Amino acid sequence: MKGNEAIAEAAIRAGADAYFGYPITPQSEVLEYLMAEKPHERTGMVVLQAESEIAAINMVYGGAACGRKVFTSSSSPGISLKQEGLSYIAGAELPCLVVNVVRGGPGLGTIQPAQSDYFQATRGGGHGDYRVIVLAPYSVQEMADFVGMGFDLAFKYRNPAMILTDGALGQMMEKVLLKEQQPRMTEYPEWATTGKGTDREKNVITSLDLDSAGQEKFNRKIQDKYRQMKEEEVRFEVTECEDAEYLIVAYGTSARICQKSVQLARDKGIKAGLFRPVTLFPFPEKPLREMAEKVKGVLSVEMSAGQMVEDVLLAVNGRIKVGHYGRMGGILPTADEIVEALENKFAKK
Repeated sequence: MKGNEAIAEAAIRAGADAYFGYPITPQSEVLEYLMAEKPHERTGMVVLQAESEIAAINMVYGGAACGRKVFTSSSSPGISLKQEGLSYIAGAELPCLVVNVVRGGPGLGTIQPAQSDYFQATRGGGHGDYRVIVLAPYSVQEMADFVGMGFDLAFKYRNPAMILTDGALGQMMEKVLLKEQQPRMTEYPEWATTGKGTDREKNVITSLDLDSAGQEKFNRKIQDKYRQMKEEEVRFEVTECEDAEYLIVAYGTSARICQKSVQLARDKGIKAGLFRPVTLFPFPEKPLREMAEKVKGVLSVEMSAGQMVEDVLLAVNGRIKVGHYGRMGGILPTADEIVEALENKFAKK
């Protein structure tokens, strides 16, 4: 399946209640697949093309307030339009899943793949002191797997979760092992706006508190939640790192390319290893710092001008030299280019 199709099918099988979205290349197959598959006939799932990205994210807000398992997808400029809604959803402490199939920017940019939305995703993206859980797949299999994981994390923390992927993975076709169909939820959280009845007080969903002391108390509460994420939800993967003298840090499509770079570097006698963050927030700061103490240099490889490299620098905290290599505008780096960059920055005398 294509990566975009795998996300759509995985969402149906995860028991999603609704999808609200709007077409934009290179993620339109998510909506197209859902429309063609008619999940309302399989599970009762609602699929709706909204009139805009802004409408779609606010429909997600409404569905999430009802305690429903809802999600949306878009690509870079469309995700930008969703940012106010995402801030509202985070401020109301509601769960949802957002998929960003990144394309090159800034502006309308190009429809080719990029990783230049890292700052937007990992820093919340909208206004206020909030964060979004960010999962970074590097295969079509993980595109599918992270849908269920994203929903689970969103409900665990009552917070938006994001799958940050790119146009290459969205359009790539690979074999996928899909999970069995899960039923949609029949019981809903106690905080959800499901109708008051006579057995409880009404639930009020809002992100507004005009009392400064109350708003500060709420902000402290959600900061505690983000600290809990950092303690419990860090995910990463290492390749050839047991004897590595140089560490390449990359995620998503870049990490796939860097796997080959590690092989090529070792063929040349350069002991390279790959550190792949799977969660971009929470970023695997502690394990990266521990690994950095055992190597001579770290190279952050990204399809951007250099964004994740700032988190790498914060993790390493001046212990060793950190470099960056990136391509922009929809151009993917090659494995040979990365090895050359590694040699130029660290390995050459």
